[in-house]
Amino acid sequence: MEQADRYDIVIAGAGQAAAQCAQSLRQGGFTGTIALIGDEDCGPYERPPLSKEYLAGKREAARLLLRKPDYWTDKGVALLTGRRIIGLDRAAHSLTLADGGQVGYGKLVWATGGRPRPLSCPGAGLAGVHAIRSIADIDGLKADLVPGARVVIIGGGYIGLETAAVLRGLDYAVTVLEAQERLLARVTSPPVSAFFAGLHRGQGVDLRLSAQVAALLGDGRVTGVSLSDGTEIPADIVIVGIGILPNVEVLAAAGLPCPNGVAVDALCHTDDPDILAIGDCALHPNAFAGRAIRLESVQNAVDQGKCAADTLLGLEKPYTALPWFWSDQYQVKMQAVGLAIDYDQLVLRGDPAGAGFSVLYLRGGRLAAIDCLNSPRDFIQAKALITGGTKVDTARAADPAVQLKELASV
Repeated sequence: MEQADRYDIVIAGAGQAAAQCAQSLRQGGFTGTIALIGDEDCGPYERPPLSKEYLAGKREAARLLLRKPDYWTDKGVALLTGRRIIGLDRAAHSLTLADGGQVGYGKLVWATGGRPRPLSCPGAGLAGVHAIRSIADIDGLKADLVPGARVVIIGGGYIGLETAAVLRGLDYAVTVLEAQERLLARVTSPPVSAFFAGLHRGQGVDLRLSAQVAALLGDGRVTGVSLSDGTEIPADIVIVGIGILPNVEVLAAAGLPCPNGVAVDALCHTDDPDILAIGDCALHPNAFAGRAIRLESVQNAVDQGKCAADTLLGLEKPYTALPWFWSDQYQVKMQAVGLAIDYDQLVLRGDPAGAGFSVLYLRGGRLAAIDCLNSPRDFIQAKALITGGTKVDTARAADPAVQLKELASV
């Protein structure tokens, strides 16, 4: 790479949001130069399978790639892999890379995602402590997973629970430690939390709630986890899944507002007219939340990638996408639509002990979100009800014999 390469559009990051933005730019007829700068050594790839199929050995790394390598060449997109951005000169429209290189831009799209939030307790730097965010992370974990290894997972969010499910399927002894009183406390309701707690315990996971980690034990390599109540749990491997930190330090140092991620408007613009931001690192106004939030999801990455491309193409199409998520654990597929926050009423639809059920979240009598557990029909039909702000007859909604789409006329 030359010391002073310059591109019409530089996309900082090479994940799902970055890939979608570049792809949408070309599909929209943009003919200028585009570069993607990523700190990993490969092109854009899917992250959700890392804690599932890739960890389980059911998918190879090459099959994680969003596009074959020649796609980017054919589309005239320069892939600058293995490059880390350490500085931004907004006046000069220039990025400084860790290898000393400089990359100039006409417009910059910041799509750097986030990095695993580290533990702050003693012992966090011991060997045998892993995070799950990249192919390299999983490769390192798999190399450490010797037969009979005792695994402690810190964090009862989706990443931790998906990882626990895969490792139990591989017959490892697994303990999950969650600091809150229930699993998935920030993203779902008590009935769903209780369902997943029962599911994992039924599969042999040693699940401990309200478990505060005081320290990791070991001399050089981790041998256990010490809790605040004095309990010590033996561990050969510790996996930390306590959220991510948005990669926005470079933007903050350059003077852009970054209260929790970088602040953007509905068109993905930051306060700098020549810099946009998308994906996990973007703090954006969200109609379904009623305030500015960050969303860490494939849906958000893809839809914001499209939105930023439209903005760069001169099309003013504000970001209005409906949030949705999914999680696979054992034989259970959870699909969620909307945001289960600030709700004032829950409706349980079906039996959690049965083949499938859903939980509806109402705000002012209107459907705001839904969690669907092995209930794909509800997932599909709920989308229109949420975007339409449908008033819900709770008695009918609670009856699984009544299809959700029938509620739209009520």
